[in-house]
Amino acid sequence: VQLQASGGGLVQTGGSLRISCTASGRTYTSVMAWFRQAPGKEREFVAAIKWSGGSARYADSLKGRFTISRDNAKNLVYLQMNSLKPEDTAVYYCAARQGSIQVVPTLYNSWGRGTQVTVSS
Repeated sequence: VQLQASGGGLVQTGGSLRISCTASGRTYTSVMAWFRQAPGKEREFVAAIKWSGGSARYADSLKGRFTISRDNAKNLVYLQMNSLKPEDTAVYYCAARQGSIQVVPTLYNSWGRGTQVTVSS
């Protein structure tokens, strides 16, 4: 599967942004996830969703502000980010795997290039 993230940009504190990930050839994937990585920090789990059924999981610290969704017909996964904070600044990556939702990045075998999200204070 090939993944392409898009929609990143510069937003002010308190603003909202929606980023997207297109999954080409997703037949052999069952889970799509978003991770993020800030400069000097490890890549961290943000949210994940299953193509079938739409069950989702979020990082505890982001619940209530971020929402992951998918459009099966368009092979798209979205991450709606609200009430953004400067600490949300990072490169956001989409990833895919077969099986169950996991929060460890090394358990995902397909990755997109990432899209930069910058939240100004």
